[in-house]
Amino acid sequence: MIWLYVLGLILSLGIILFSCELFTNGIEWFGKKLNFSQGVIGSVLAAVGTALPETMIPIIAILFGVNASSHEVGVGAIAGAPFMLSTLAFFVTGLAVIVFASAKKRTRKMDVDTEIMARDLGFFLFTYTIAIFTSFIPSHKLSLFRIGIGVFLVLAYGFYVYMTFIDECNEVEGCKLEELTFSKWFKLKNNLTLIVIQVMLSLIGIVVGAKYFVDNMVSISEDLLVPALILSIILTPIATELPEKFNSIIWIGKKKDTLALGNITGAMVFQSCFPVAFGVVFTDWNIVGVTLVSAVIALSSGLINFLYLKITKTLNPYILLMGGAFYIAFLTYVFIM
Repeated sequence: MIWLYVLGLILSLGIILFSCELFTNGIEWFGKKLNFSQGVIGSVLAAVGTALPETMIPIIAILFGVNASSHEVGVGAIAGAPFMLSTLAFFVTGLAVIVFASAKKRTRKMDVDTEIMARDLGFFLFTYTIAIFTSFIPSHKLSLFRIGIGVFLVLAYGFYVYMTFIDECNEVEGCKLEELTFSKWFKLKNNLTLIVIQVMLSLIGIVVGAKYFVDNMVSISEDLLVPALILSIILTPIATELPEKFNSIIWIGKKKDTLALGNITGAMVFQSCFPVAFGVVFTDWNIVGVTLVSAVIALSSGLINFLYLKITKTLNPYILLMGGAFYIAFLTYVFIM
């Protein structure tokens, strides 16, 4: 039976990749029509759109779970998203630059807006640090303190979105856009309605593909007797973060590095605010053991990239590859603990 689940994984990957191709094309045209900057498109629109799968999984697990294990899975998934983005997603993006450069599709020099990246990582480090320290302050769920922290994190994200929108640099008009996919396929006029339809359908495809991937991965993990917490921190986020990874690879191949990195760092900010706020308010939010290690590693990887951006005012694929080292270190810890 396990081979059927493997085939399901392959099929779901195809659905996600196809949907991501539609999404990146559509969201760029959406930004162009509304004269949004690359920072808004990558760090807000694309990041929030592709964060839907990993955002819904912990919320569903916490709200509709029937036992403590469900809350454990929910909290693990919340912590797993920033961890995957700051390690594996960074690594895959850096590797994509090197691979495309080796294939003569681009150079290894990354043309990225370092101010946007530094702003995103700065917000992430600030909000996620608050979330982790909240775990060490004795308090019951639904207490005024926890509700206050949850509200603060939501407001912090609102301020981040505001700061991103008022950034007028790097308008998407400066980027070469390919023809809108739906316009090309169906011979229709490129307008905002058609763009929105393409974006919405691609998001549905991403969510369906991610859910199908998770379902098959859960079946495989159960056959292999993988613990629920390990599943929620390692396996599930791999599936739910695939949209960000695929989007970034697509944009790296098109030499749109600000969009590629903004898609990841913007998702990191979102994941450190909304899902975390939900966990802080509605669960015991007890970050210990493997979950704490994943959170510390996420902050460490984010801090290294933040400091590199601030000091050098540049970004290169090799610093992003360090995310892979952090990921391997975490896996080593998990399997020897």
